Amino acid sequence: MADPAPLHPAENRGYRELYAASRGLARHWSRLGARVPDPAVREALGGGVAAARRLLGELPAITVEKDLHGGPAALGLGGRLADFHNLAADRFLERNQAVRLAALEARHTRILLSYLAAVGDARGASERASFCRRWEGELRSASEAVETSAAGLGADPDAALEPVDDSAAGRVAQRVAVGIGALGEWIDRRTAHRS
Repeated sequence: MADPAPLHPAENRGYRELYAASRGLARHWSRLGARVPDPAVREALGGGVAAARRLLGELPAITVEKDLHGGPAALGLGGRLADFHNLAADRFLERNQAVRLAALEARHTRILLSYLAAVGDARGASERASFCRRWEGELRSASEAVETSAAGLGADPDAALEPVDDSAAGRVAQRVAVGIGALGEWIDRRTAHRS
């Protein structure tokens, strides 16, 4: 692609964020898919992983010509922070919670793509804007599939409440989260009864 308009700082930051968000989505959804036994969830997450990897494969075609690279800093540090957040958070979550939050990752990436398309339009960078709109559309189907599969977990409420991390540490983490939630409910009940 050869958009004549140089990258605006908003695009520069946005595309670097897109590298990190896409990589984070692919890594997190791949790990989450391995932990959730529901076939519909696994299939939906797998579709999102494939889409994010394709996006990462095509993204350099529009950024490298503008001397913007998704190298170690964009993918490494940002990706590692996202990995830590996702892995740490997943330990405390039930299956349904983890899958619903994963759907929000795709939403974030889609909104970022829509934002970058709008910036591209404002800058007269029609090829970059078109690229972003196309990818927002491609991620939409993956995002909607994960949203649908997350809602479908409600068909088996007991399984939906199982910890996403079935290890001993994951079960302990979920017990802590349930305990904190129960404490919050108790405080709210006490406060309501005083009123």
